[in-house]
Amino acid sequence: MRTTYTATPADIEHKWFVVDAEGMVLGRLATEIARIIRGKHKAMFTPHMDTGDNVIVINASKVRVTGRKAEQKNYFRHTGYMGHEMYTPFASMLAKHPERVIEKAVHGMLPKTALGRQKLRLKLRVYAGATHPHGAQQPESLTFPKAEAK
Repeated sequence: MRTTYTATPADIEHKWFVVDAEGMVLGRLATEIARIIRGKHKAMFTPHMDTGDNVIVINASKVRVTGRKAEQKNYFRHTGYMGHEMYTPFASMLAKHPERVIEKAVHGMLPKTALGRQKLRLKLRVYAGATHPHGAQQPESLTFPKAEAK
């Protein structure tokens, strides 16, 4: 009789990866980051366990989007008062808070559960520049194929 494998906390080992976002397409980058944070790249993936790895993203201010998204994409937030919707254009969000652009893209690709929010909060670190303070964790460099613009 075969049984389904379920990872236990003793089996799980978390690694650290660093990703350079310079020149990468936002959506394709966020998809790969979400896959690593969830742990879907491992054979021991278990949906209800935290099997994912930590990801450090550098050069967030140099991420790009394709098509006309640079002019048309807006970020929505609500103040809590009726009629007080706030829309922030992609260009100004990238100029003021480049970290949030990647965080919001990855958040949209993670499960909307307590475990998904925990993974986003604890496993993703985004920096606008080329340096990060996580050298002690000895992160491995991770590269993804860059998508060509049509």
